[in-house]
Amino acid sequence: MTVAFVFPGQGSQAVGMGKALADASASARQVFDEVDAALGERLSETIWNGPQETLTLTQNAQPALMAVSLAAIRVLEAEAGLKLDRDAAFVAGHSLGEYSALAAARALTIADAARLLRIRGRAMQKAVPVGAGAMAALIGLDYEAAKAIATEAAGAQVCAAANDNGGEQVVLSGDKAAVERAVDIAKTRGAKRAMLLPVSAPFHCALMQPAADAMAEALAKVSVKPPCVPLVANVVAQPISDPATIVRSLVEQVTGTVRWRESVAYMAQAGVTAFYEVGAGKVLTGLIKRIAPAANASTIGTPDNVIWYKAVR
Repeated sequence: MTVAFVFPGQGSQAVGMGKALADASASARQVFDEVDAALGERLSETIWNGPQETLTLTQNAQPALMAVSLAAIRVLEAEAGLKLDRDAAFVAGHSLGEYSALAAARALTIADAARLLRIRGRAMQKAVPVGAGAMAALIGLDYEAAKAIATEAAGAQVCAAANDNGGEQVVLSGDKAAVERAVDIAKTRGAKRAMLLPVSAPFHCALMQPAADAMAEALAKVSVKPPCVPLVANVVAQPISDPATIVRSLVEQVTGTVRWRESVAYMAQAGVTAFYEVGAGKVLTGLIKRIAPAANASTIGTPDNVIWYKAVR
């Protein structure tokens, strides 16, 4: 069995996530303590007790999701004998999940990942005035069709394919009026559903260039090591391990398409037969089952999941 560990992105957050891991394991508690110390605040209190609207703020959701993923990884290492360099062929993450993947693979420290994601969240929120941008999900159209609709809708504005999630699910991002035009066009082009998403900013498009610049500056001050397992990066859908290449891909990822469908397909074609989504929720598990139906996809985010993994590995 060839294995990949994957890490969720924004949208998977929920109040209470990771609490059972922290209650059950000192290894998990240590991760939350590290994140709190790095940020100089008790983010763990917001993660476990809310309120939901505070947790959902981009600047909180991003480091929070990383914290839960890393807590789960550390519990797997401490209690299930996981050694990523021995047990995994690849790591990958959806958008901010790449930072979780890199921390899991020891390319970034947990503290640096937390600080970088706090900067990333704030910079992405500030890049575009609230209400000026939008994102929309198109269901039932393949990537090329969705990209063509985005190009047609853009006009003199920005409208781009932000996430190629697989299973004929593509998310568009850009100026609000352009994205609204794309939704209307998609409904005439056979989309099963086309709907605006309740997001606070238009992620993964050219409007995010100020945030990309901020991440280039922040990453230049951080030590990035070669990961112990290759990262299948969002922007290239290929494995990378060179630190300079990783930094470049993390900067490009802010404005670039999250090529999740191609990333999962690459890993499946490279022989991965089992994907483990580590952290909150099960969004990636559902996508993987549609992209690579011959592979097994499972979630690991609770103590019971850890016990199950230990039994089946």
